[in-house]
Amino acid sequence: MTGVEAARAGSLRAAAAAVREPADQHASRSSRRAFMAANAEAVYDVLTAGRTRHLRLGALVELAAAEFPGLVPTPDELAQDAARRQSDKRGLEIDVGIFMHGILSAPVAGEHLVDAMLRPTPRALARLDEFRRTGALDLGSVLVRRDGAAAHLTMCRGDRLNAEDNQQVEDMETAVDVALLDPAVRVGVVRGGVMDHPRYRGRRVFSAGINLKELSAGRISLIDFLLRRELGYLNKIVRGVRVDHEQSWRSPEIEKPWLAAVDGFAIGGGMQMLLVFDRVIAASDAYLALPAAKEGIVPGAGNLRLGRQAGARLSRQMILGGRRIRASEPDARLLVDEVAEPEDMDASVERGVALLDSPAVVANRRMVNLAEHPRDRFRTYMAEFALQQSIRIYEDDVLGKVNRFSAGAAAPR
Repeated sequence: MTGVEAARAGSLRAAAAAVREPADQHASRSSRRAFMAANAEAVYDVLTAGRTRHLRLGALVELAAAEFPGLVPTPDELAQDAARRQSDKRGLEIDVGIFMHGILSAPVAGEHLVDAMLRPTPRALARLDEFRRTGALDLGSVLVRRDGAAAHLTMCRGDRLNAEDNQQVEDMETAVDVALLDPAVRVGVVRGGVMDHPRYRGRRVFSAGINLKELSAGRISLIDFLLRRELGYLNKIVRGVRVDHEQSWRSPEIEKPWLAAVDGFAIGGGMQMLLVFDRVIAASDAYLALPAAKEGIVPGAGNLRLGRQAGARLSRQMILGGRRIRASEPDARLLVDEVAEPEDMDASVERGVALLDSPAVVANRRMVNLAEHPRDRFRTYMAEFALQQSIRIYEDDVLGKVNRFSAGAAAPR
C-alpha cells in the first residue's frame, strides 16, 4: 500500500468509527448508510487490496469489522447474538445489511463481489476428485449421484420436508459446484428425496422452503443463508461457476443446463428455486406457493424473477396474496414446462435430461439468462434485498408469525 493509499485508508477508518458515536440507533444507522453510500468503492478496495482478492460474504464482513471498527459488528458480537432466539437478538445483522447494501449498490465493488461469490467453495474443490472418481457424494442434507450425462442432486432432509437452513445452503452450493466442475456432467437435476416425516412418510417432497423453526431459534443467518443462498448456489445455477479453465476465453464461467423435478410441493424457497431452472417437471398432484406476505419476509429474488416469468398479476397473487398454484390448473403452465403423473416422473426426468443435453442448449440458455436476468439488475436488486430482508427478520410481525409457525413440526404452510 502506498503512502497515499494508507492515508486514504486511515481517513476512511476514522470516518467509519464516527458512525457508531450517536446514541440514537436510528441516527447511527442513518450515518452508517450515508457513509457507505459515499465510500463503498473505497472501502471495498481496501478490503480486497484493490479487487485482487475474492472474498466471500462472511470473510468480507469479518475483515470490515477489523479494518473499519464501528462499521459492522465484530465476529464475537455476531456469534453472541447468533446464540440467542430471533426474538431476543439485538438486531446486529441490520448493520451487516446496511454494509452489504452499500457494497452491492456500488457498481464496481458490487460486480466484483457477485463474481467472487460465483467461485467454487473450498469444500467443493476438496470433494471434487472424490466425486469425479466415484460419481457420488453424501453431503449430509444433499446426495449427489452421476448417472450418465446427469448429476442428480437429491435433497434429503426427510424429517423436515427439505425445509432449508444454513447447512442445506452450504450443502447445496457444494453440490452445484461439483456438478458444474465435473466435465463428465452435462446436465444438473434437482429433486426432493423420500420423506421420513409422519405426514408424508414414503413420499417424495421437493421443499417446504425456509425452516421456520430454525428462524425462530435464531439459527437462520443473513450472511450464511439469506444472502449466500441467492449469491451462491442459485446464481451459480443461472450463471455457472467462475473458474480459470482451458476455454476461459469463451466465458469465465462453466455453465450447464438444469432441470427441477417437483414432487409433492414447492413452497417458499422451494418455489423460488424453480425460477432459475431451464426446465421444470411437476407431478400432477403437486402444488406451488410463495407465501411471502404470510411469513412476512422477502422471498429472495422471487420478486425479481416471478413477474418476468409468469406476469405481474400472477406474481402479485402469489407473493402478496398467498395464492397456491396446483400443477393441474392452467396457470401452472406459466411456472412448469411439463406435468406428469406421479408414477411417470422418473421417465419424464430422463426425457428432460436428454432434451437439455446439447451444446446448443448451453449457448442459448446463456443468452436467455442474459436477457432475463441482467447482471446489473440482479446486483441492484440484491443490494436492496440485503437491507430490507435484514430489517424484516427482526420486525415484530415476523417474529410473531415464525414463532407460531414453528410451534409444531415442519409442515406445508
